[in-house]
Amino acid sequence: METTHRVRGLLACTATALLLLTGCGAGGSGTSTDSAERGGGFPAPADGDSGYQDEDRDQRREPAGDHLSTFALDVDTASYGYARRALADGDRPDPSTIRPEEFVNSFRQDYERPDGNGFSVTVDAARTGEDRSLLRVGLATRPQSRTGERPPAALTFVIDVSGSMAEPGRLDLAKDSLATMTDRLRDDDSVALVTFSGEAETVLPMTRLGDRRGRVHDAIDSLEPTDSTNLGAGVETGYATAVEGLREGATNRVVLVSDALANTGDTDADTILERVEGARRDHGITLFGVGVGSDYGDALMERLADKGDGHTTYVSNDGDAEKVFCEELPRHIDLTARDAKAQVAFDPRTVEEYRLIGYDNRRVADDDFRDDGVDGGEVGPGHTVTALYAVRTRPGAEGHLATATVRWLDPATRTPHETSGQLETDAVHEDLTSAPVRFQVAATAAYFADALRGGDDGFATLPDAPSLTALGKTARTLAERTEDPEVGRLADTIDMARRDGDR
Repeated sequence: METTHRVRGLLACTATALLLLTGCGAGGSGTSTDSAERGGGFPAPADGDSGYQDEDRDQRREPAGDHLSTFALDVDTASYGYARRALADGDRPDPSTIRPEEFVNSFRQDYERPDGNGFSVTVDAARTGEDRSLLRVGLATRPQSRTGERPPAALTFVIDVSGSMAEPGRLDLAKDSLATMTDRLRDDDSVALVTFSGEAETVLPMTRLGDRRGRVHDAIDSLEPTDSTNLGAGVETGYATAVEGLREGATNRVVLVSDALANTGDTDADTILERVEGARRDHGITLFGVGVGSDYGDALMERLADKGDGHTTYVSNDGDAEKVFCEELPRHIDLTARDAKAQVAFDPRTVEEYRLIGYDNRRVADDDFRDDGVDGGEVGPGHTVTALYAVRTRPGAEGHLATATVRWLDPATRTPHETSGQLETDAVHEDLTSAPVRFQVAATAAYFADALRGGDDGFATLPDAPSLTALGKTARTLAERTEDPEVGRLADTIDMARRDGDR
């Protein structure tokens, strides 16, 4: 028993070094803000490490002696979009809705793309202090070279028309977006429309667009909010409609547009999906969740998309909706990989401790990495997936650091494939400011998620993180360097959070 307590005490003392995502290396002087002003980058860590102050958070670190980290790939971005909406409304987002990987994956990366189908694997790192580094695993698929390269789509839109959808920025936004998207889809694509409130109804059966776009527009125009939210009935009817209109050789997908505030019928994600398991399994119909509304059932929507072999995003305004329905959704129609998982093997001779940042509900048992019956993530063409690790290396360590491997199934044949990338100590950047600019963007997003996940209880997952003031200045500098409007919006969002109360 005494030995157990000593081990726990040692882990508690060393956990903070593992979790430092700081900038200019050990031994920096001045405050975080001063450092950011001088270099326009990440502030130096403060002297000394602060330990965990919350036992539940302490339990998130990896087990001692475990050199493997395995997770299902995730391209969701809803958590970041919903946090932006909450802050714009003057509210602090609920820490339970903050998923760091969705913040990180909201921003474009410039990884090398593979020549054919499958993934490229990029592994790099930057030092964040003495014997500490931030390691990035980047996975990318090849984009479609032209629109006609993808197979035709058969999309069943399941639209929430409950009373709560009457709020501006919900059903009205969905209708406008669907109308625009209908005009941009190809003639050989098909669309069906299901609505739900207290009950569900198929408003439009699967309809090949061609010269029938007017029929689709009429169905969209007819949507009006009514009463309660029987989301389970909507999903079940949506899948039944998708199966009835199933097109061989097409990508068949259900697109759920809702605030996910289910209050009637079945409100549990697992039991809702059990009722459509046959359609999902036998026909490979995946679920794409689009969240709307200032009040939003984030947990239910995220669970539905996760277990429905799909992903989620969130829209709060016309710009978001245009991007999701007219840019992202067409890109998500096709699939490059099913049940994709990643496994990172850290070399115990050089790595003392590590921690995966985020992916809390996407963890997979190490032994299940090559079990193709275990659910993974679905990834389409042109996607990137980024995972960040806080790593503590052994003093003076030299040589191999880590190998990252991605495994996926071919969507058509279910044939498994794997590819890997490696990192050596001599390739680690001296500090974050010397790392690639898109690496720095990912780190900024992770810091920001951490600050929000700390909530109002004063406990942050990552000790010695920069203040929101310093982080906002870093984001503004990165926005200028990248000339990326999305990074500029990140800086604006950090400023909104800072005005709400800089920690």
